[in-house]
This record gives sequence, C-alpha cells and structure tokens, in this order.
Amino acid sequence: MGIADKIKSNEKLKSIALRMLMPKNQARPRLWVRMFVNPILNKRGKGSTIRRRVRMDIFPYNDFKLGKYSTIEDFSTINNGVGHVEIGDRTRLGMSNVIIGPIKIGNDIMFAQNIVCSGLNHVYEKIDVPIADQNVTTSLITIEDEVWIGANAVITAGVTIGKHSVVAGGSVVTKDVPPYSIVGGNPAKLLKQYNKESGKWERVKV
Repeated sequence: MGIADKIKSNEKLKSIALRMLMPKNQARPRLWVRMFVNPILNKRGKGSTIRRRVRMDIFPYNDFKLGKYSTIEDFSTINNGVGHVEIGDRTRLGMSNVIIGPIKIGNDIMFAQNIVCSGLNHVYEKIDVPIADQNVTTSLITIEDEVWIGANAVITAGVTIGKHSVVAGGSVVTKDVPPYSIVGGNPAKLLKQYNKESGKWERVKV
C-alpha cells in the first residue's frame, strides 16, 4: 500500500493532510499547492491553454489532465477535489464553465458559456446534521467525443452524453444521452436522432 492509500484509509491522517492542503471550510488549495505541487503533477498536452482568470481548485490526490490543443476559457472553475478531471484533445470549455469531478471529457468537444457539470452530490438525509456537514456522493460524468453543449446547460452526476450529440442551451440533463442525438429542456428530452439508413437527423415522435 502506497503513502496516498495509507492516508486515504486513515481518517486522522486524512484530516491532517486535508488541513495541510486547504484552509478550513474552503474548497480551494493553499497557495503552496497551487504554485509548487500542481505544476509538477498536472498533465497538460502540447498547445493546451488555461486562461489567466480560470480558478483551478486542483488537488494532488486526484488527477487533472488537459489534452493537446485544448482550451479552458476565463472565469471557469475546475475542481478535482472529489474526483478526477480528464479533458481530451482539441476541446474548448467556454467562459464561466464549472467542472467538478469525477468527469471524463473527450476529444473535439465544444462547451458554450455558463455550463455546470458536477459529478458531486450532497447527502441530506440526517435532519439533525447540517447538509454541509454530511458526506458527499460521486458518480462519473462521461462526455464522449464531438459533443456540443449549449450555454447555461446543467449536466448532473452519473450522466453519459454519447458521441456527436447536442445538448440545447438551458437544458438540465439528468439521464444518459444516446450517441448522435439532440436533447433539450428541463429535464432534457430526446428531440432528434441521426438515422444511418436515411442519412438524416430525424425528429423523435413523442
């Protein structure tokens, strides 16, 4: 068992390590982590760009990967505190996106503005304990290659969006999206699918 595994399996050591990595009641790593640890551990591909005003809440105990020629635009927030964040090649995350792991974002993807993708949920069942003090659950979000997500969309934990699909602006996606599909609404519903036989995008009959 490695050092990281030993720390994760021991609640006392885990608590001490977390206090060293981030201030109490904060979700942002300490300055020494941002300046000296993350630049060594983070994996960034050739030609990738993280704009100066991006908030990188990145911790060394989970992975952060940014692929070749991919861009994260200003005012976005990337957080791997509860799960890995992996972004593929030639992918652009537009301004003011919020990306909370665990999430796997593929290649050749377009995110518009103000999109929220969160693989995190808060536990709330204990009514005598503040929700902020209860545990969290996580479930991997998967965005397959060539997806386009419109502005102000929300992608919830555990959802997979299939290859070459489109999520209309303002949608709240709570269920998996098949490949080559267009979804929209709150909650998002299937609107169109590509028909290989006809070679056309066809409206789905409700």
